[in-house]
Amino acid sequence: MLKIITIYDQIQSGMGTKDDKMLPLGGKNVPIGPSVMMEPFLKQIDAKVVACLYCGTGTYFNDKETVGKKLCDKIQKLHPDIVLCGPAFNYKDYAQMCAEVTESINNSTDVPAFASMSAENAEVISKYKDSIHIVKCPKKGDGGLNNALENMCKVAKLIVTNQNEEAFKAYCF
Repeated sequence: MLKIITIYDQIQSGMGTKDDKMLPLGGKNVPIGPSVMMEPFLKQIDAKVVACLYCGTGTYFNDKETVGKKLCDKIQKLHPDIVLCGPAFNYKDYAQMCAEVTESINNSTDVPAFASMSAENAEVISKYKDSIHIVKCPKKGDGGLNNALENMCKVAKLIVTNQNEEAFKAYCF
């Protein structure tokens, strides 16, 4: 069974609103936020969310180096098969956090990671799409979230099974 860790901001974790940016780094060993909705798609790829880590975007941007290191240390300790950062929808700060954390995990641990965000984050996508996988998702409130969550699961399986880059084109920017 594929072990997955997700990383969320204060909103997607269900721990706060857009105004609760200083939510401290934390985690749960049960699915929360979008990973609950992901359950049927996880079953299709024989996967399970083993932990959900979260952090307010303000907390992250206030001390990126420390928070990023703590996230990487936690991931290295729990050693899942893959890490999913997002979906960030059209939240600019969360999209930036997802991209930076994904890149940090990929560069400083032996666990692969990828991000998910909507096309409205064009600046972040443009900056990171050549160094990390970024799965397409709708902006908040638009339809298509279930499809995006299913695609995130498919990409997780593709990464873990070392598929060639061509396989990602249908799902990623």
